[in-house]
Amino acid sequence: MRVCVFCGSREGNRPLYRDTAAELGSLIARAGHGVVYGGGNIGLMGIIADAALAAGGEVIGVIPRHLLDREVAHSGLSTLHVVGSMHERKALMAELADVFVAAPGGFGTLDELCEILTWAQLGLHCKPCGLLNTAGYFDPLLAMFDHAVQEGFLSAAHRQLMPSERDAQRLLDRLLSAVVSGENSLHEA
Repeated sequence: MRVCVFCGSREGNRPLYRDTAAELGSLIARAGHGVVYGGGNIGLMGIIADAALAAGGEVIGVIPRHLLDREVAHSGLSTLHVVGSMHERKALMAELADVFVAAPGGFGTLDELCEILTWAQLGLHCKPCGLLNTAGYFDPLLAMFDHAVQEGFLSAAHRQLMPSERDAQRLLDRLLSAVVSGENSLHEA
């Protein structure tokens, strides 16, 4: 199986973000799974890739041509796909992955996360998604999702598309067990 990780091209202000990203990459690889991510060697992206590679894992990067220099493409990956656009990047990452995890990041991370959630809501895929909520980073976003349910813009069932955990191992166990068991709370609603 392959785990797609959406995360920041920056490291954030807290050492815990870096530490948790390294733990996530290492856990995925040590479990025998591959990592699919944005292809950069900077920020949390680079930390996750390096940790997975150090643990002997397969790491596949997908980077748009216009970001090759800006995000400084990682040169030590198992595979690096260079695509023409951000749209192609997201589509290929989705195709290559069995599970999606969002770790802390900025607009790009949120864009990737929201698109993959929308695709799940529309039934375009039934792959588990989850938030690695390091240090409560995603608490405001989770509150927004709950607010959307309260205000009638999101069903309670679709809100369940996005479980979160503060612990990387618990999140991976939760998402990977959903794949193995064939359960998918994403489309039971």
